[in-house]
Amino acid sequence: MKRITINDIAKELNVTPSTVSRALSGNTRVSIKTRELVANKAKELGYQQNVIAASLRKGRSDTIGMVVPRINRHFFSNVISGVEEILNPAGYTLLIVQSGENFIKEQKAIGMLMANHVGGIIISLSVQTKTYDHINGVVKRGIPLVQFDRVNPDIESSKILNDNFTGAYLATKHLIKSGYQRIGHLAGTRSLKAYEERYRGFVKAIEEEGRNVEDCLVYENTITREAGYNSIKKAYAHNSRPDAVFCAGDYAALGVLDGLKELGVSVPEEFGVVGFANEPFSELIHPTLSTVEQNAFEMGTRVATAMIKNLEGKHWEKEEVIPTRLIVRNSSWKK
Repeated sequence: MKRITINDIAKELNVTPSTVSRALSGNTRVSIKTRELVANKAKELGYQQNVIAASLRKGRSDTIGMVVPRINRHFFSNVISGVEEILNPAGYTLLIVQSGENFIKEQKAIGMLMANHVGGIIISLSVQTKTYDHINGVVKRGIPLVQFDRVNPDIESSKILNDNFTGAYLATKHLIKSGYQRIGHLAGTRSLKAYEERYRGFVKAIEEEGRNVEDCLVYENTITREAGYNSIKKAYAHNSRPDAVFCAGDYAALGVLDGLKELGVSVPEEFGVVGFANEPFSELIHPTLSTVEQNAFEMGTRVATAMIKNLEGKHWEKEEVIPTRLIVRNSSWKK
């Protein structure tokens, strides 16, 4: 089928294309009656607006691009919900792309969004991202940018973060108070600020007790279920192993629980586990998983608010921190 244009609508109604264009954009120079006629005819013919062309005419787009590592993570899906809760009523549409934790995909996503002239870009960086020319390119083009959760602190933009340090500190303190002696950490990529802050919170809690952080008990780049499983199996193959772990993510914690079950290790009597994110499965598995709540929906609303302020020309480069809280369940509390 042929694509319907404003010229087709104009021909049907015997008016000029410019009149149709003004009517579709809600221009008050066109009478209400004519606007209604144009809207009805456009619907009848199946007209779809060329969003990019309209954006170029207006000088800005009502579409906001959002790049996330994984849409199927509870945290990111809740952030997206919070963003839409604010952006949609304000007249903006959200275009979501996932990087799949892949740097090349993230680069291409940013390039695609800029090529489509989006009004602004929201991003949480992939674990592979070590260079930032593509993000700096957004800033240089004058496109409003909001970073959230995983951010580069050196890039000038709005930044919405979790209090990762406090969440990790409270989780580790809890394991200490529960009586565990050798506490390990399944860490994320420490080149990302979020995971570095979780590591620092873990270290602070350990050192406050007059203990030393044992490097052999810190497992780098361990945020997936498979990585968590492999790490605990390797740990139990050596004499130098922890009796509890604070995990930088719930999926790593789930992998640890899988491995401990295979090994016949009792949780929490012999081993304690705390995760981070409060994924839905954390309260459904056995034992239920202690974890850190990130308040993702609230983060999403703050992200959207920051974007709107930028779109309004207020250059909102403020850094906001969303509080976290520890949820204690059965995986870490010795009765």
